[in-house]
Amino acid sequence: MSTDWSDDLLAAVDGATEVQIATPRRDGTASAFVPIWAVTADGEVYVRTWYRRDTGWYGRAVRSGRARLRLNGTDLDVRVDDVGGDTETLAAVDGAYTAKYGHGSGSVGRMVSDEAAATTLRLAPRL
Repeated sequence: MSTDWSDDLLAAVDGATEVQIATPRRDGTASAFVPIWAVTADGEVYVRTWYRRDTGWYGRAVRSGRARLRLNGTDLDVRVDDVGGDTETLAAVDGAYTAKYGHGSGSVGRMVSDEAAATTLRLAPRL
């Protein structure tokens, strides 16, 4: 898959324990930034939630197809795409979550569950 992410931004995502995400509310205003886990796989950036909800950052990101990512003090507007049932991508993202967060965190098991995998979103810089 081609990517619009620079090597520096991909490295920043890889090096960050958490990134911040804000999503547009129904009235068009931006939500507050909230911390989430993010990983890279095959030159792309992915995020998930522990459980699918229509409220909160996840629901707003899916509805609008866009978000703002804050990474190392820089805000980036991103497009949000649902990965769907792409099993190859889901397996790569599972591996990335396990590699990045599997050391000392019991939470990684929830992030690689089938329920969480169903919430996988690909982020791409909006040009």
